[in-house]
Amino acid sequence: AEGEWGEGADSWTPERGTVPTGVLLSAHDVTVRPWAERDHHVVSWIELDEGGHFLAMEAPDVLTAEVRAFFRKPR
Repeated sequence: AEGEWGEGADSWTPERGTVPTGVLLSAHDVTVRPWAERDHHVVSWIELDEGGHFLAMEAPDVLTAEVRAFFRKPR
């Protein structure tokens, strides 16, 4: 992917992604939404009240339902 350099050592700005992206955060996940939306084409953002780092083990039914719902939309 192309991007551009600004001034300063840490000023690389990647080109924004075009692939539809879904973000699913469990109760204890941390991310910075403005950065995610700046760098990716976020079409779904879900913050759960349950689960932790191992969501697939802790709440597999919730994870499965949300992944299925996300991939059902683009069809």
